[in-house]
Amino acid sequence: MSMLELRKISKVYGQGASEVQALHEIDLWVDPGSLVAVMGASGSGKSTLLTIAGSLEAPTSGEVVVGGALLSEMSRNDQARMRRRSIGYVFQDYNLLAGLTSVENVSLPLELDGVSAKKARAAGMAALDELGLADRASHYPDELSGGERQRVSIARAVVGDRQLLLADEPSGALDSTNGEAVMRMILGACKRGVAAVVVTHDAQLASWAERVVFLRDGRVVDQTMSPPSPESLLQPAPHS
Repeated sequence: MSMLELRKISKVYGQGASEVQALHEIDLWVDPGSLVAVMGASGSGKSTLLTIAGSLEAPTSGEVVVGGALLSEMSRNDQARMRRRSIGYVFQDYNLLAGLTSVENVSLPLELDGVSAKKARAAGMAALDELGLADRASHYPDELSGGERQRVSIARAVVGDRQLLLADEPSGALDSTNGEAVMRMILGACKRGVAAVVVTHDAQLASWAERVVFLRDGRVVDQTMSPPSPESLLQPAPHS
């Protein structure tokens, strides 16, 4: 069973002359353990697709199924509970809580879900360490660079037993080295069975995915399979 299914998803904003169709009958499925990249120009509907997939907004028509559950049949409270327990998000604007340190931001979702503070902090520290941020664990968001805030938000998204990871331009504020570390972390989550959808403009990042979906004007215009070993693209070229 797919972890995420989008069935004939359409999204319309506005009415009459101001009506804009952001998505048009999108079909997308993501199986446990798989990584799907979504590419397209600005305004193609990529971010809208991600927010609908994560139940942050409802489609105008069509069905969203997460873990076999039809979102339209769930109450708002049930959807909120599902988001907290099952879905990890990486937003372009980070969405970190200013009054919490890096490790507190990462561990908070676990504590809200009943994990002890000690275990949640340990998991948060491990996730930060994997992204080279152990020495920034006690820093607040306004004491971090944009790239560091992005990595903290990624650590928060992958920590715990999430089943679905939705990432909007996860390497947008990162250099190539940190971008690679982020993708290794996302792939590590997929190896644990997490289904992941990554919206990106970065072709090298997209090459790590099993499938790349291209959007144009709110429609799927193409899908491609990536090379069998994406990590091989990062290996140094042999000397001649």
